Amino acid sequence: MKEEQKIRVLIAEDEAHIRLLLRKIMEQMGAVVVAEATNGQEAVDLFQQHRPHIVLMDVVMPVLDGKEAIRRIMAMERCAFVIVLSALSSMDVVKECLALGAANFIRKDNPVDQIKRYIKESWQEFQKMGCPYA
Repeated sequence: MKEEQKIRVLIAEDEAHIRLLLRKIMEQMGAVVVAEATNGQEAVDLFQQHRPHIVLMDVVMPVLDGKEAIRRIMAMERCAFVIVLSALSSMDVVKECLALGAANFIRKDNPVDQIKRYIKESWQEFQKMGCPYA
């Protein structure tokens, strides 16, 4: 598959080792990581610049947190596909992220195979919605 035909991903995560893990996961799934953000403001800026198909977003980040980054990305593109990957497990945080437009909320401590499955299933559901951005 040519690179321009692959699913394009933006990773927004302040921890370098988690960004590397997510990059490897997405590459194993056949996607290409087009950008990596280390804070929420970078995520918003890189989303606007690259218009990726998928955004993997942490919640706790410097400069601008993931919740506000989701809010701003969804304001730019109502059909943006954002999956939150976080160590947080508070139901209030989960509900807030989903209410802001995140397609799914995945805990970082899930096994890699489970993370892959959740991402794949979420993407498949998103595509069924018929959003022109997908």
